[in-house]
Amino acid sequence: MTTEQDITSAKRTIDKEIEALRMMEDELNDSLSRALDLMQNTTGRVIITGMGKSGHVGSKIAATLASTGTPSFFVHPGEASHGDLGMVTENDVVMAISNSGETKELSDIVLYCKRYGIPLIAMTKNPDSTLGRAGDVLLKLPNDGEACPLGLAPTSSTTATIVLGDILAIALLERKGFSKTDFKQRHPGGKLGAFLQKVSDLMHKGSELPLVNETASMQEALLEMTSKMLGCVGIVNNRGELLGMITDGDLRRCMTPDLLTEKAVEVMTKNPKTITADVLAAEALNQMNNTGKGITQLFVLEGKKPVGIIHIHDCLRAGVA
Repeated sequence: MTTEQDITSAKRTIDKEIEALRMMEDELNDSLSRALDLMQNTTGRVIITGMGKSGHVGSKIAATLASTGTPSFFVHPGEASHGDLGMVTENDVVMAISNSGETKELSDIVLYCKRYGIPLIAMTKNPDSTLGRAGDVLLKLPNDGEACPLGLAPTSSTTATIVLGDILAIALLERKGFSKTDFKQRHPGGKLGAFLQKVSDLMHKGSELPLVNETASMQEALLEMTSKMLGCVGIVNNRGELLGMITDGDLRRCMTPDLLTEKAVEVMTKNPKTITADVLAAEALNQMNNTGKGITQLFVLEGKKPVGIIHIHDCLRAGVA
């Protein structure tokens, strides 16, 4: 096949899957809210189950729910029939996924829900199917065929299922007021965890802070800067409020034979760029990179008092970039 034919095929698949999503969008109704009510108000977990491709998608939906504040996990219907039904409690909500609604492997878990009064959300394209009729709430998938030219390989249907799972996860996130802080607690590792770190997670504080009083000489300021090894020193007044700072760059610009006898306040840069502890470290890095002045550190203030300092190297070591 030529490149042109490949691109034509790709666009046809995209168009077909978009068409399925538009159909699903048009068919949204109050069943969505009823499903969300069940998932939000459960005192247990949201149990996702499905077979084949629906199962693979179900695992992704469960992972997305869990990472956005809704306790959830996937139970394989085959394993459920051989003991894993014990993982499902009367406090849980079960969401069963089957495009046709006639997946026989789901029968045991569906009967288990009915026997013990466990709310069942049915996700299927066929409301009149066995699963569709059994569900306490029906979330309808679009019945628009597959993008596969043979009409066999799950393509449009799995895309719609993923999107419907995302709809549920995002709506629950918004209902619960799930925050970036909540998200970070569930994503401590990897690039995402690094990106969600706050300045307070990385800043130097306490005895690591390079600070001198406004009465200090440049000799004292230089000794403090050297001992703390952060490339700067902050100048504070008797109330502990930050008046300014001196950096390595300031020293190079102000180098004279009499530098060490001068007062620190005479050399300092007044009103330096600062930040607060609750800001994302990524924002601190962005502020340092985009000032156009080669800033490599920011004092962290609480009110007007320095409580920490963050260096650009702290951000880079933590993977914030």
